[in-house]
Amino acid sequence: MKITQDIKESTIIMTLDGELDASSSVILDEELSDPEIMKYSKILVDCQNLNYISSAGLGVFISHLQRFEDAQIKLIFFNMQDKVRNVFEILGLDLLMTIVTNYEEAITIADE
Repeated sequence: MKITQDIKESTIIMTLDGELDASSSVILDEELSDPEIMKYSKILVDCQNLNYISSAGLGVFISHLQRFEDAQIKLIFFNMQDKVRNVFEILGLDLLMTIVTNYEEAITIADE
């Protein structure tokens, strides 16, 4: 799993590349736990190259979801592959999290 961040003003675009499993979810948790991330109002997660997500990976996002909502930080996923999106939908996480088709839609929703 490779995680890269691109910062644009009040937005962090986090790109996930590879498989998000139990071991790599620790890295994601560290990234999302960084106090610096709370400076931004939008976290956009590019999932185009995310090939797999385990329950541990989902758990990391879920564990930070309330903290981001409390801080009014928008967490938006985009470019999600069908097989990964299916995991979110089967677990009903698509009802709790914002998942959109592409970057342009993510920016539009983030700016609302």
